[in-house]
Amino acid sequence: MYAILDIETTGGKFNEEGITEIAIHKFDGHEVVDKFISLVNPEKEIQPFVVNLTGINNKMLRTAPKFHEVAKRIVEITDSTVLVAHNAQFDYRILRTEFRRLGYNFERKTLCTVDLSKKLIPEAQSHSLGKLVRSLGIPVSDRHRANGDAVATLKLFKVLLSKDSDKSIIKSVIRNKEHGELSDRQLDIVESLPSETGVYYMHDKDGDILYLGDSTNIKKRVNQHFTNSGKRSRQLQKATKKVSFERTGSELAAQLKTNEELIRNRPRYNQKLTKRNFSHGIFASLNERGYMTLSAQKIANRGNAIATFNSLAGAKNFIFKLTKDSTLCPKLNGISEAKKNCSNYDSGECKGACIEKENVQEYNQRVEVAIQQYSLNGKNEIIVDKGREIGEYCAILIKNGLFKGFGYYDLNHQINNIHILESIIVPMNGDQNTTHIIESYLRKRRVLKVLELSN
Repeated sequence: MYAILDIETTGGKFNEEGITEIAIHKFDGHEVVDKFISLVNPEKEIQPFVVNLTGINNKMLRTAPKFHEVAKRIVEITDSTVLVAHNAQFDYRILRTEFRRLGYNFERKTLCTVDLSKKLIPEAQSHSLGKLVRSLGIPVSDRHRANGDAVATLKLFKVLLSKDSDKSIIKSVIRNKEHGELSDRQLDIVESLPSETGVYYMHDKDGDILYLGDSTNIKKRVNQHFTNSGKRSRQLQKATKKVSFERTGSELAAQLKTNEELIRNRPRYNQKLTKRNFSHGIFASLNERGYMTLSAQKIANRGNAIATFNSLAGAKNFIFKLTKDSTLCPKLNGISEAKKNCSNYDSGECKGACIEKENVQEYNQRVEVAIQQYSLNGKNEIIVDKGREIGEYCAILIKNGLFKGFGYYDLNHQINNIHILESIIVPMNGDQNTTHIIESYLRKRRVLKVLELSN
C-alpha cells in the first residue's frame, strides 16, 4: 500500500517551514482507495515568493485547521503504507518535524519518484515533476498546489511501476531508517544548528573532529550528511556524536577558514589534502607578430599561470568571457579558427588584431587590464564582505598578492588604520591554494567592495 504525498510550505529557513497544504492519495497499486486534501494554518507568515508560486496566501489560511487538528487523519491514512513523493526526503522531513513538535515520532518508509525516474527513465532531459510528466504526455493541472502535484505524482508513479518489471529497482530505492530518516539524536543536532554561512565540525564521542566543511546553510548541509547513503557516509553518521560550528557571514571567509583548518586538523573523513586544489590554468604568450594570446592548459603547478581552474572547460569558458567582455580577438585566443579575420571583426566586437589592424601595444595593454581585473598578483588590498551580523563586516587582507588572514570590524577607522587592521586580522597561511580560492570566488561572485591599500 502506498500513500502518494505532496506538501506545500511557507518557505523560510531550513526546518522552520510550516505546512500550508497537504494532499495524500492512498493507492493500493491499482486504484486510489482513500484520499485526504486540506489547507493547513501554519501559524506563521508565508514567504512572498511562495505566495506567487502557489497562489496560497495568509488570508486563505486563517480559518484552515492547524496541523494538530489534522495530525490524526494523516497518521491513519498513512498507516502501514510507503510514502511516495517527488523529492520524498523534503516532504518526509517536513512531516516528521511537524509531528515532532507535537511530541509524536512519525516514521514511515519512503519512496522517491525522482530517484525512481532517474533509474527507470534515464533518457529524460529533466526529472523535475512538471517537465517529466509533460514529456510523458501526462495531463497536469493546479501545478504547485498539493493536490495537483499529488495527482501528477500518482500518474507518474503508475508509469514507473509498469516500467519496473522485475521490481528490483523499487526495492533498492525504498529508504529504510538507516538511509533516509534521522534519529532523534540527529534531529536534535540539526535543529540546534543555524541556517547561516560558516564552518561546521562533526565530532566523535571524544570530541575529535571527524569531518569539517563550509556551507551557506550549515543546518541544511549537516542534514544532508545525515541522510546521504554509501558506506563512508553511514560510518560518519554513526560516529558523529556532536556538531559544532563557527559563523563567518562571508562565504569566501568560510572557504578560506576551511582550507586553513583542514591543513591543521586533517579530519579522517575529509578527502586527503593535495598539494594544489586546481588542475588547469590560463597562460599568456606572444605570437610571432607580438600580440598577446591566451590559452588554457593543464599545469603541474601554478608556475606562470595567470589564473587557475578545476577543469579545462572552466579555463576555456573564462577565456571566452574575457574575450567578450574586453573586446579581445577570439582568433588570437583560440576560440575562432577563421583563416583571415574573425567574425567578431565583422560585427565590430574585435578591433582587428587578427589581421594586424589594431596597434600591438594597445591590444596587449587591454589584455593585461583584463587579466589584472581578476588577479591578486602583486596587489595590496582589503576584500570587504558580509559579517556575522548586521553592522559588522568581514575584512580579508591581501599583501603583495598573498592572502594574510581575515577579521571582523564595524567601524571604518579600523580598516583605514593599517596597524589597527592588522591587530584584528587572524593570521592565516597564504599559498597557491588560497590564491586559487580567492580568485575563483571573485570571478563568480560579488563581494561588498575591494579597497586598495597604500604602500
